Amino acid sequence: MTPRTECRALQIAVALLALVPVAAGLAGVLRGSAMVDGLAGTPSADSHMRYLSGLLLAIGVTWWTTVPAIERHGARVRLLAALVVCGGLARLLSLMVIGVPSWPMLGGLVMELIVTPTIALWQARVARRMGNA
Repeated sequence: MTPRTECRALQIAVALLALVPVAAGLAGVLRGSAMVDGLAGTPSADSHMRYLSGLLLAIGVTWWTTVPAIERHGARVRLLAALVVCGGLARLLSLMVIGVPSWPMLGGLVMELIVTPTIALWQARVARRMGNA
């Protein structure tokens, strides 16, 4: 695969994968705590859920900003990946302390601790191959 083709594949992958935090974030902003298992929480829990969902939405949109010149956005990709991994580690702590969450939450854990670091490593490889490391 040529460097340009690999870069294009990475751009497509990031554009598609960013749909996950954008959709989940938007759902949380609009539905609040009712988004999770259909349960409404206290006003404070709902407020916190909507705030965190807004952050998730912003993270997804920021991933999209890396797409046009992804080979030159290594610092941004690493920062986004670090933020997402931190959230995944917090989710993993919940799993260990409270118990196994629903399938969508487990899917989030996979995205946060496996897919996102893989994307960051792939971006670094593409940057090197494109002469932007």
